[in-house]
Amino acid sequence: MRITQGTFSFLPDLTDDEIRLQIDYALAHSWPLSIEFTDDPHPRNTYWEMWGLPMFDLQDPAAVLDEVRACRDEHPEHYVRVIAYDASLGRQTVALSFLVNRPSDEPGFRLDRQEGRDRQIAYTTHAYATERPAGQRYGRNGDARSNGQGNGHGG
Repeated sequence: MRITQGTFSFLPDLTDDEIRLQIDYALAHSWPLSIEFTDDPHPRNTYWEMWGLPMFDLQDPAAVLDEVRACRDEHPEHYVRVIAYDASLGRQTVALSFLVNRPSDEPGFRLDRQEGRDRQIAYTTHAYATERPAGQRYGRNGDARSNGQGNGHGG
């Protein structure tokens, strides 16, 4: 199952040239950029880990793309996204957000149905990946060693 969060998520993965064009677009609109990563892409998990600090003063698209590459290299089996912030309305809001990296295997979500009083039905989502410990959620067969995140103790 392919996670669809943010702009362009229904399209094929962006190439580095396409990512750079989006960075150019954001910087042309004076939108500062930030890079985040996670191994829990649940739709309600809006607080991902930050890769460094937001780049409020950085105006060089190549430098931002270098940071994207560094984050992808460090976390190859995580979701990585770029966020552009717009402060034109007097508050920092997300103007653009798009994925720049995905794990090699995306197990997806299960929809759980709960029936309540008076025939009320509620639905929740459950990420299959969260059945494994953090840091071991993605990679070949969920093996942490396959994605460079082993515990360093040979097992």
